[in-house]
Amino acid sequence: MTEVLIFHGTGGSPEGNWFPWLKNELEQKGHKVFVPKFPDPREGNNLEDWLKVLEQYQEHINNQTILVGHSLGGLFTLRVLERLEKPVDAAFLVAAPIGVKPILYYDSDAQFSGFEFDWEKIKQGAKHFGVYHSDNDPYVSLGNGEQLAQHLGVDLTFIPQAGHINAESGFTKFEPILKDINKLLE
Repeated sequence: MTEVLIFHGTGGSPEGNWFPWLKNELEQKGHKVFVPKFPDPREGNNLEDWLKVLEQYQEHINNQTILVGHSLGGLFTLRVLERLEKPVDAAFLVAAPIGVKPILYYDSDAQFSGFEFDWEKIKQGAKHFGVYHSDNDPYVSLGNGEQLAQHLGVDLTFIPQAGHINAESGFTKFEPILKDINKLLE
């Protein structure tokens, strides 16, 4: 049984976007899925505040765990990977900001954790990676996904005209990520 943690982004919630759908799909196959609720960084909350929330889930993070991060949740996933002593199985990053402008919430994202990364430590933090991004994302430009995939040494899964790959752009399901997770779980 695999444990999956899904991290939402700025102003997001466990009930938003495609998170409930993915949770349900994976739970139907017997996996444990957790979608923590994080405080909004636009209200002055930062990386340390999010790490405090994650402490409640530490027992579920091991070498079989899959991390999924959307938007700022993707940036948070990178910060978690930098801190792990032992790697998780996989990290999937959707529309994640890594500092390539334009980013709508660039200032609050930069205050959240900054954009300097230890890419070697991050790459050691997971055995498998997936990166997903669109070309018309109004929040996080495509250059973020392109550079993130390059830093991680993986191909970018490009989703054309998909906006921020969230409910606002019609994504209450996200089949490509489920397909990629299922490949790992076979």
